[in-house]
Amino acid sequence: MIFTVDVGNTNIVTGVFDNDEKLVFTARMATQSSKTADEYAIDFKNILGLYDVDTKGFDGAIISTVVPSLMPVLKEAIKKLLKCRVIVVSSGIKTGLNIKIDDPAILGADLVCGAVGAMAKYPLPLIVFDMGTATTISAIDRNGCFLGGTIFPGVKVSLKALSSGTAQLPDINTELNGMSVIGKNSADSMKSGIVFGTACMVDGMIERYKEEIGSDATVVATGGIAPTIVAHCKNDIIIDETLLTDGLLIIYKKNSPEK
Repeated sequence: MIFTVDVGNTNIVTGVFDNDEKLVFTARMATQSSKTADEYAIDFKNILGLYDVDTKGFDGAIISTVVPSLMPVLKEAIKKLLKCRVIVVSSGIKTGLNIKIDDPAILGADLVCGAVGAMAKYPLPLIVFDMGTATTISAIDRNGCFLGGTIFPGVKVSLKALSSGTAQLPDINTELNGMSVIGKNSADSMKSGIVFGTACMVDGMIERYKEEIGSDATVVATGGIAPTIVAHCKNDIIIDETLLTDGLLIIYKKNSPEK
């Protein structure tokens, strides 16, 4: 079995693939930089137990993180719990991705995993949205080259900034379903701006990206908030909740010796 760990600024997504490379489960937990390796080992053990997965029998694990300080902690936690080799998605690792940005070494591990997963599953060219703490867009051309992308504040970050940076707008919860375009109160108006405004931005960016990489580009979205936003977009967008997890498995296989 293979254990995958995708660390975002807000959540850690874990996954387990069985010996037939079938995804057994994915699970989310809060990202907490203050936790020790022992605490994360306990968390991972509890998650595996929740899905009736034994800690024995793991061939390896792979970690991708946008929180560098957690890398050694999580690596130690996995080695303690699963006693297997741990691969880290970092500069120099084999990905099969032809990265065309100014400095390929600085490309975020999350963008690498998303691009690798998307290329394995969908026709080129590709526009990949990852809607998390930050919302990112990745462009992959029809030759499989990663051209670059866009980064802007995520939905919940924008909502927090709006309430904290104004004197009269409330600090509302981030439950974003069931609103209309024309809000009848401050909270609903804020939600309308965030959700419909982001959906319009997504649609607009898709059109601009297609002008650059081709009108036949496949559009894929992942991340916790993606279903809420995509539901209000006018473009055809594939929601893929396991995109990064699938990418992690592919990268693991590329960096593992043949049995």
